[in-house]
Amino acid sequence: MNHTRNRCGAAVLALAACSAALGLAACSSSDSQLRQFIAQTESEPGGRIKPLPVFAPYQTFVYSDQDLRSPFVPSAPAEGAGLRPDPKRHREFLEQFPLDTLRMVGTLDFDGKTYGLVETRGGLVNRVLAGNYIGQNDGKITSITPSRIFIREIVPDGSGGYIERPAALALN
Repeated sequence: MNHTRNRCGAAVLALAACSAALGLAACSSSDSQLRQFIAQTESEPGGRIKPLPVFAPYQTFVYSDQDLRSPFVPSAPAEGAGLRPDPKRHREFLEQFPLDTLRMVGTLDFDGKTYGLVETRGGLVNRVLAGNYIGQNDGKITSITPSRIFIREIVPDGSGGYIERPAALALN
């Protein structure tokens, strides 16, 4: 039995020796490829490195406008700052309708005056004169022509004040 063990041990030892030889052979072949690559790379001419870009020298800036108004502070009231709708004024009939729901349907000349004819959404036709108010933004009629009624509205400007805005109703 010892003799069989010796043969088995010898076979295992021979197998281990063959595996080690194959492993070393594989390493040596990859080493030779690596050495060949390094030799080839070293034989090639070297490249040029691009020069660094030229930067303009830093130029200082002196802020000299500290006496001007800050853009983060509301400006002083502009012209029209006192412009406000008159809350005590008696409201006219056509001021209950938004301007875009009213329609000019014609004009009428009577007693030397030119009247504009304005139709509401419900089909009711009203006569208006220059100086009458119309629409929900305190719109005052400034003039009436055969094809248009010109209006000046007073609307909020978004910063607590009011501005005038032109508007018109055109004949359809």
